[in-house]
Amino acid sequence: MGKKMSEKIIIIDDDNNILTSVAVALKAEGWVVKTFNDSEQGLIALQRDTPDIAILDIKMPKLDGMEVLKKLRESNDVPVIFLTSKDDEIDEAIGLRMGADDYITKPFSQKLLIERIRAVLRRSSYKNNDVSDKLIQRNNLSLDPDRHLCKWKGEEIRLTVTEFLILYSLTQRPGLVKNRDQLIDAAYGETIYVDDRTIDSHIKRMRRKFRVFDRDFDHIETLYGVGYRYKDT
Repeated sequence: MGKKMSEKIIIIDDDNNILTSVAVALKAEGWVVKTFNDSEQGLIALQRDTPDIAILDIKMPKLDGMEVLKKLRESNDVPVIFLTSKDDEIDEAIGLRMGADDYITKPFSQKLLIERIRAVLRRSSYKNNDVSDKLIQRNNLSLDPDRHLCKWKGEEIRLTVTEFLILYSLTQRPGLVKNRDQLIDAAYGETIYVDDRTIDSHIKRMRRKFRVFDRDFDHIETLYGVGYRYKDT
């Protein structure tokens, strides 16, 4: 059997230091990496030779990450991870609606980025395969951890990898309250520091996504001053 071809990744960021360091780390994982510090040239490359995943900075001259994603979505659905700063929450919400797959907030660890890339690639590669035998069913909710696939009443809910990991953590033991630190560990790992409010933002976005399909969705409960729990009734 022939050797599996390495996945191709295109990174677009106007910061050459980020491009260099990230490219070295990703190539060490065996991926084929192309970098662009010019967003217009990067977009041409994305359209000409579609990679397995694209990593886009949001704030760039010429075309920003949102504009690149918008033009990209006119022709293909390549998975996209955004590199974003802490004050880009509004942009994140817009990007999610446009079909971004995940966000990494600067400054970020390369280990975290690599984990997110693996998860997004895994989800993408399983898109048309059989249902996983690890499927978790909670009444109307189905979670497939192998594919990071979420369904509510049979409808696919597009969650970022981070959102999926938070929801997966909550649904493992319905009714059990998890505080923000526990959810941060589940979604980011114990070695990554993120602000508590980051979890709140992810929860808000998840609720909005579910309510597109079910406006009465109220299964992710907030216990003020304590944390969150998943209600399985």
